[in-house]
Amino acid sequence: MTEAMNDSMGNTLDLVRIGVVSVSDRASTGVYEDKGIPALKDWLGRVLRNTIEWHERLIPDEQAGISAALCELTDEVHCHLVLTTGGTGPALRDVTPEATLAVAHKVMPGFGEQMRQISLNFVATAILSRQVAVIRGSTLIINLPGQPKAIAETLQGLTSVHGIFAAVPYCVDLIGGPYIETDEAVCKAFRPKSAVRSRVGSRVG
Repeated sequence: MTEAMNDSMGNTLDLVRIGVVSVSDRASTGVYEDKGIPALKDWLGRVLRNTIEWHERLIPDEQAGISAALCELTDEVHCHLVLTTGGTGPALRDVTPEATLAVAHKVMPGFGEQMRQISLNFVATAILSRQVAVIRGSTLIINLPGQPKAIAETLQGLTSVHGIFAAVPYCVDLIGGPYIETDEAVCKAFRPKSAVRSRVGSRVG
């Protein structure tokens, strides 16, 4: 059964379990401070109205270890959403996409396509990014860029280009997850009218 809470207007808000995984050899060994997990938590904390249960992992660029972390967060922790940052470029040590695809039940190519489209508005090297998104069981897993600024840009989008997070809540609905609600001033989630949950104080007609 989905855990839930009520907001100040009496609307029921589902609890969302989110895994945030930063993939970096140097950050995982303390050479420098990880900035990926704080960037993910900052943006999600601002956009989501739901209560979030965080599960953090900081791991090196090792394919087997990345796959194991993703399996743990999906199969044992039962996260509804897992976001990774780092390890998606063409360098030899960049293996996050391979590790993600290795544990996938379904591949969701539209997320990676849209992330590259957004990033191409800023840098020509966006075509070198290899982010993927997959579904494992009832969990959506998305690879994000490694830079905090790029994380926010791809999640939120631009004036003329939709960010990828607008599609995340409905995708989570479709795979049996909680009802994710967003602050529309930051990111308006898209759902067909038939999938929108009625709320206390909402106007009908």
